[in-house]
Amino acid sequence: MSKAKVRIGEEPIYDARELGTGRILILAFQHLFAMFGATVLVPVLTGISVSDTLLFAGIGTLLFHLLSKGKVPAFLGSSFAFLAGYAAIAPNGEPELLPYACFGVACSGLLYLLLAALFKLFTANKVMRYFPPIVTGPIIIAIGLNLSQSAIDNCSTHWWIALTAIVIIVVCNIWGIGMIKVVPVILGVIGSYIAAAIAGVIDFTPVREASWFGSPIDYSRTVFSIFTSGHVNTGLLVTSAITIVPIAFATMMEHIGDISAISSTVGKNFIKDPGLHRTLTGDGLATIIASLFGAPANTTYGENTGVLTLTKVYDPMIIRITAVLAILLSFCPKFAAIIEVMPAATMGGISLVLYGMISAVGVRNIVETRVDFSKSRNVIIAALILVLSIGINYSAAGAISFVIGGVTISFSGLAVGSLVGIILNAVLPGKDYRFDNDEPNPTGVDFEAAQGETLSEIKEAEKQD
Repeated sequence: MSKAKVRIGEEPIYDARELGTGRILILAFQHLFAMFGATVLVPVLTGISVSDTLLFAGIGTLLFHLLSKGKVPAFLGSSFAFLAGYAAIAPNGEPELLPYACFGVACSGLLYLLLAALFKLFTANKVMRYFPPIVTGPIIIAIGLNLSQSAIDNCSTHWWIALTAIVIIVVCNIWGIGMIKVVPVILGVIGSYIAAAIAGVIDFTPVREASWFGSPIDYSRTVFSIFTSGHVNTGLLVTSAITIVPIAFATMMEHIGDISAISSTVGKNFIKDPGLHRTLTGDGLATIIASLFGAPANTTYGENTGVLTLTKVYDPMIIRITAVLAILLSFCPKFAAIIEVMPAATMGGISLVLYGMISAVGVRNIVETRVDFSKSRNVIIAALILVLSIGINYSAAGAISFVIGGVTISFSGLAVGSLVGIILNAVLPGKDYRFDNDEPNPTGVDFEAAQGETLSEIKEAEKQD
């Protein structure tokens, strides 16, 4: 561990304690703002409590650090991938339906624990061959596209407010410098929010009536409330699990990509030490606990990896301080009320960009791992995942339903597409994907084994092109 005293932005500093309390707090608040825009946007879009979300983002992050030996500088915020699941079970954020959606998300967290156990028992190379980019890439693309209609519906309430948010995000992301480039989403929210407030679109009555201090947990919104209400909808519980659990296949691959990216940024191979079995367990347990208490699923945040790259300060202690700050903020209902009165058009403008970015991440996953679409097997797998996931979602029924023992079970388009893609990849010949955890890189893919050429040859060919 380096002990050298260097300025922020020069060389990596692993021991942040040498920076002093003031700078440490500044760095922690910087991470807080980086994750803040996306983390609070998920509850705003789904109807989940903002305070509850912040509380379990902080608790989940601390739990993750505990299980990963405190080595990985990762923050766990709200996962956008599960928005499609919430929309399928509680399309309008109905308070009575959200606990059922959270039950499905909690079940998906169990899948993390199963994959973590497989990584512990077998090698990563053997496990990851069943979840290659040709499967996870199209799944991620479908997640974003399935959410597109809700973004347009929200934008249509006040298009000028939505466009204000979009323009701010684009300008800050393309031409911004320093932290402006790191947090374009929160700047888009603030800018369009202020514009709407000036235009008199927002009713601030709930903000004035909210108290400064209060408990962030509402028992009626937790999964536990389902089983104590005396009116359990068993069919909806099963449907929620079947609909939402397949989304975890995409988020687990996102987790592995994020850990690889953090490894590349820091220069330490976290895939080997503390190991994916520990990081997946931390992420999975954080998601289960958050969901049971009515908060969104947690996931490792790329925004905070960007802050690591910007500051060159990689001490995980700073992330833990950020988690504590999020927990403290969750006990202020007035702050949550400010978020909850946000105009639908602001949410629409932000989500229009973010949902598109979700799909773009799927495309990037396919491109960066050099999926070979000259092979018929890959074309068939991608085609069926996309058509089934999107086609079923926008069909008249919106799902494939059948009855077993008097219980109606529904498979969403994403669930069908994911299962079909995983099964086809397992049975069709011609697999060319190999996961390599020896060298930390953004994707964890061994290009040399997969493509039959060295990285230097690939880079040389790219220069010639």
